Amino acid sequence: MLTVDFSRFPLAPGDRVLDLGCGAGRHAFECYRRGARVVALDRNGEEIREVAKWFAAMKEAGEAPEGATATAMEGDALALPFPDASFDVVIISEVMEHIPDDKGVLAEMVRVLKPGGRIAVTVPRYGPEKVCWALSDAYHEVEGGHIRIYRADELLGKMREAGLKPYGTHHAHGLHSPYWWLKCAFGVDNDKALPVRAYHKLLVWDIMKKPLATRVAEQALNPLIGKSFVAYATKPHLPEAAAR
Repeated sequence: MLTVDFSRFPLAPGDRVLDLGCGAGRHAFECYRRGARVVALDRNGEEIREVAKWFAAMKEAGEAPEGATATAMEGDALALPFPDASFDVVIISEVMEHIPDDKGVLAEMVRVLKPGGRIAVTVPRYGPEKVCWALSDAYHEVEGGHIRIYRADELLGKMREAGLKPYGTHHAHGLHSPYWWLKCAFGVDNDKALPVRAYHKLLVWDIMKKPLATRVAEQALNPLIGKSFVAYATKPHLPEAAAR
């Protein structure tokens, strides 16, 4: 299940990509399949070891084109272990809402992104997220949980302050907001509640089968209750005089 729309966020074979806070690796895997040179970084060592296993399995199965590479590594988003201008593309999906120093993370991403490079940022959308917070304290009052809810203009403003030039936005996962509202209503750790189990089955079926009916429904729901807000931006080239 991808949050970044690669039709709006072009990726060329050979692009060097950083998936920052990669989690289970969903975007890193897609970039690898598209022929990129991928670095998947996360502070969670257990998840990184699992991502590394999947990279190896994908290589063995021939899922990645010739020339594509993939590395999984532990790291700190506030102190990235890469030189300036190391990457053509940076993706950070559903991460910034967890980090107190979000401006510091944006600064590090801009530092390692090449001039002319592209960045995709996704965060929980304000409206659906407010409903989750209202229904359940346990949803966000946990260690490592969500510490803020972004308004779209707030996130775009912080991206501009960091030196990025936003060029597009959209919402994603409209079918997923009701699932999380049910989870919050019945207990975020209660997976046995019938409405939660039934809706989860629907989502799994949708992800596996991609039927036309749910694809159309999600496209209609995304602008209204899409669970994620997605923003795309570029890092401008320095004016020639300033670059000297």
